[in-house]
Amino acid sequence: MNRLWVRISLSFVGIVIFLIMIPLMITISMRNFDVAGSPEGVQAIEEGATNDRPGGPPERFAEISGKELVTELLKFVAVITAIGTTVGILSTRGLTAPLNKLADAAKAIGEKDLSQRVEVRGSDEIKTVALAFNEMASQLGQAETLRGNLLNDVAHELRTPISVIQGNLRAILDDVYELDKAEIARLYDQTRHLSRLVDDLSELAQAEARQLSLNISEVEIVPWVQDIAAVFQPIIDQKGVNLRVEILGQHPLIRADRERLTQVLHNLLSNAIQHTLKGGRITIQVEQHPGRFYLRVSDTGEGIQLEHLSHVFDRFYRADPARSRETGGTGLGLAISRAIVEAHGGEISVISAGVGKGSEFAIQLPQKHAQ
Repeated sequence: MNRLWVRISLSFVGIVIFLIMIPLMITISMRNFDVAGSPEGVQAIEEGATNDRPGGPPERFAEISGKELVTELLKFVAVITAIGTTVGILSTRGLTAPLNKLADAAKAIGEKDLSQRVEVRGSDEIKTVALAFNEMASQLGQAETLRGNLLNDVAHELRTPISVIQGNLRAILDDVYELDKAEIARLYDQTRHLSRLVDDLSELAQAEARQLSLNISEVEIVPWVQDIAAVFQPIIDQKGVNLRVEILGQHPLIRADRERLTQVLHNLLSNAIQHTLKGGRITIQVEQHPGRFYLRVSDTGEGIQLEHLSHVFDRFYRADPARSRETGGTGLGLAISRAIVEAHGGEISVISAGVGKGSEFAIQLPQKHAQ
């Protein structure tokens, strides 16, 4: 009974019944009047007047009875009309009040007041609209918060290399530093950092807007993983870490953007090397299940604290900001990796038992990308 269409239907039925009752009552009244004015009716009235109400001509009595009947009918119609009008106004206000509040809240949202929420009440349809509005307002608030955080993070990231460049150039102008190749190399490194940051931000923006171009082709997973492992082998050997590649089950052939997935695996391996101490182990595992393809990169390194796990893929998030500064990272590698995997219709996740117990990053791609 709380469905909007039910309430409107009942209102419509009530109006129809009301409109039908008016001519019906008028017809019945006119028939009674005609009967009272007919010879037979007059005779009956005369008899009734003689027996019950002595005095007065019968015609006068019939006339009075007809007028009284019409008067009573008009009173009835007036009462019904008043009641119907009152009920209609109250019902309409009850139906439109939540919509008016929703319209006011929407105007407030348009004026950048993202704290607006509406009360969830009324018919089921209006409740659904109210819930959808509140969810939209919540998402807009979260998006605005993320936008503000992104601007702050970008400003923070740009401030450091710009400050270094300005400071060194100022020192050179003041003859504090000589303009030699070593100083030029330091300035060049800062410009490279800025360039990487801009490129990463551009790529991340395209990915999150679902405008990241993908060059889909067939990729043989095993040779691809082995080639990347060979590229990283000298770096891993230099750090004294063991690298192992595990191929479980079949050797899958998937359809994906080879360059993009290479970028993801590079990010994961670089992250694992950075956080794995000498004598540790890094494992690349390839596995295929019905409907899913898995690529895992695990290590026996520093691990990740529980409170950091849910933020690992956030932009510029660093569990150890000082270390990322030393290595020149932009803090966007994992965020870009997630965007690339999701652009392929897949998922990327991370698990860790805690500090000192290593971590594992897992990529899942749906079967529709594999053959």
